[in-house]
Amino acid sequence: MFSAKSLFQEILDDDESFRLFCSIAASGESQGGWENGRISALVPQSERAMAPKIARHGADEDKHGRIFHALLKKRGLTPVPVPPETDYTMLLEREGIGLAHDKLRRDEPLTVRDVIVYLSHSRVTEQRASEQMEMLRRYFGDHPEVGRAVRMISGDEDNHLAYAHEELLRFAAAGQGRLIQRTLRECALAEIRVYRDVSLAVMAHMGRILGWPRARSAALAAGIHAVYAYERLAGWHRMVSLRMPEHRNALGGPATPAPEYV
Repeated sequence: MFSAKSLFQEILDDDESFRLFCSIAASGESQGGWENGRISALVPQSERAMAPKIARHGADEDKHGRIFHALLKKRGLTPVPVPPETDYTMLLEREGIGLAHDKLRRDEPLTVRDVIVYLSHSRVTEQRASEQMEMLRRYFGDHPEVGRAVRMISGDEDNHLAYAHEELLRFAAAGQGRLIQRTLRECALAEIRVYRDVSLAVMAHMGRILGWPRARSAALAAGIHAVYAYERLAGWHRMVSLRMPEHRNALGGPATPAPEYV
């Protein structure tokens, strides 16, 4: 029988599976860094006070991308191209979730509605990231090779989630509650579909690299479908609730520099 811990340990122990895992993670984080950088530059004048926090969010994401590249370099590995079916951020954009890249490439100020869409997207995706990193921190927080990276990224994702909660509650108090709840629901339902599809694609690639027997791959796929069924029924609600975080102003300071791995 396999567990999440044994699954990730197997991926970590093999150079080729580790190479693919870090390449996918680095690509997604770097994309998030670019998106937040553009949003911070285009935020409307009425919300300019948010710009440093959005920029900090982007700097954190860029840092995470560098960390994954450094982990590869430390093992003497180079990144591999990310298979399109595993590209979480690209697939979310195709679903119309978040702000379209075409909009972000233009030098036109965003609207308040755009900012709410961005924050709702962050609220949903950072929930996923925070949960995933918490799991990795629980299993590998003390790992000699990846433990420091896992702890740092996990803390950053928790901060990003807290920031999204706090800013959305501020907009809700200003009368934007209906728009926020509608947007959160749309984001959450699309995200769980994309997460299912990406999980299936990533596990298929890992199975080929690691030579998993067909029965094991089928069992993993069944587990992914079961998680989706639960999330489609009720689990998505955790992604749309809003509560004031204990850690207020979580992105109010400068980004923490990446550790030196090489």
